[in-house]
Amino acid sequence: MDKRMTVDEAVAGVTDGMTIGIGGWGSRRKPMAFVRALVRKGVKDLTVVAYGGPDIGILCATGQIKKAIYGFVSLDSIPLEPHFRKARQQGSIEAVELDEGMFRLGLMAAAQRLPFLPTRAGLGSDVLPANPLLKTVKSPYEDAEELVAVPALKVDVAFIHMHRADAQGNGQCLGLDPYFDNLFCMSADKAYMSCERLVPSLPGDEPVQTMLINRMMVQGVVEAPNGAHFTECPPDYERDEKFQREYATTAKDPAAWDAFRAKYLDVSEEEYQKAVAS
Repeated sequence: MDKRMTVDEAVAGVTDGMTIGIGGWGSRRKPMAFVRALVRKGVKDLTVVAYGGPDIGILCATGQIKKAIYGFVSLDSIPLEPHFRKARQQGSIEAVELDEGMFRLGLMAAAQRLPFLPTRAGLGSDVLPANPLLKTVKSPYEDAEELVAVPALKVDVAFIHMHRADAQGNGQCLGLDPYFDNLFCMSADKAYMSCERLVPSLPGDEPVQTMLINRMMVQGVVEAPNGAHFTECPPDYERDEKFQREYATTAKDPAAWDAFRAKYLDVSEEEYQKAVAS
């Protein structure tokens, strides 16, 4: 089955109030072409589940996020995402912060269609009283140990970005770290993958571990060269640090943000790529 589509077709089914999973990690291999398409679509009251970076920051700045569930929200070379910081300080979003390992367990639970998975992480810490989402359970075995029950982080739609993909929806990761994009896809009712390049078929001589996404995980695939910009996507390209710094400064200047949005976000993906190349 040929699953090729455009980025705007991939986000067409996203509606107000949905829960969106966004792959990648901080400012690394984020599916930014999809994020920009969500901005153009104008959907609001979103719950966003992510190891956050500029995806959460941009959607905070555009006022489209109602709730963010995250392990962190960072631009990596800039430790705390500035637009996210601003939203938290203003109290304009509901925030649910989980330990990174807890976050992974939540994705795993959703991927396995389980209501929760247990962990010892968080016991005896302020994570539990500060986060009403988390409950404790007792082991049903002889020790009756108290454990933290991390709820499933089930999402309506997930978006990820891979290095290579074929038309059937198989995706290949060429970077050193696969992150958890496969879990985002498996935790979602529907998932869509963008890629740097569509290929007729994925090479059989690559290590099997690079074939991170299989065609059963996604409903659509989009060829989006430079689609993770301005985040990094090695070995294809590094993070655009100059662009990222320009973006970060707009959190303190509403006029600069309006200009940035008009130039880079309220435009088609083709116009965006031309703007950043000039």
